[in-house]
Amino acid sequence: QVQLVESGGGLVQAGGSLRVSCAASGRPFSNYAMAWFRQAPGKEREFAAAISWSGGRTMYADSVKGRFTISRDNAKNTVSLQMNSLKPEDTAVYYCAAGFRVEGPALAWRSRYAHWGQGTQVTVSS
Repeated sequence: QVQLVESGGGLVQAGGSLRVSCAASGRPFSNYAMAWFRQAPGKEREFAAAISWSGGRTMYADSVKGRFTISRDNAKNTVSLQMNSLKPEDTAVYYCAAGFRVEGPALAWRSRYAHWGQGTQVTVSS
């Protein structure tokens, strides 16, 4: 089992930046692809960004491409999402997820991630 704990959410003005992080424990972290999904009120949970278990590939939703950067530190068992140029439509609960050796297009598939954190709220005011 993999336990995931997010941190770093909060309130920020449009155009600002925020960094959310996820600390993992349990199974060897380096075997897991890591992703961030988000869920806005009244909407389904959607893919935001992912990084392969090797760290060699990243993937982003079109809505965040060029503004968000995902990174991982296998020595510290952490994954982070740096969010710049935030928009009100980025407001959501952000969830960290871990998927065993997920690769390729499946990095964006919610069904491929078996382990989830409790989420952290990000609110962007206009």
